Amino acid sequence: MRRLGDLEAEIMDRLWRWQRPATVREVVDDINEERPLAYTTVMTVTNILYNKGWLLRTKQGRAWLYTPVRSREEYAAALMEDALGASEDRPVALAHFVQQMDPDEISALREALRTVGRRAES
Repeated sequence: MRRLGDLEAEIMDRLWRWQRPATVREVVDDINEERPLAYTTVMTVTNILYNKGWLLRTKQGRAWLYTPVRSREEYAAALMEDALGASEDRPVALAHFVQQMDPDEISALREALRTVGRRAES
């Protein structure tokens, strides 16, 4: 999975944070509170995200409402999977990754492994 570009990530961040469908106008207005950006630029990048399969859209009047297909966490997991795929020795890469985790993250990882283990046993 390719990492999102800067503007793609900015658009997705808003849609993930808002947890509701939104129009390009809403996204543009929110971005413009921080920096000026043309409506057409955001519309083009949003359409690209739609064509790449990142967004669903439904018509509301004359505007499209956009909704993320995947959660932020699913995106992060896919990036981690890709990073692991770059290694010739996945177990060693995983060990290095875990060594960089703080105790709370290690606890969360243990819980995730227990959950996955329980599902596999079912």
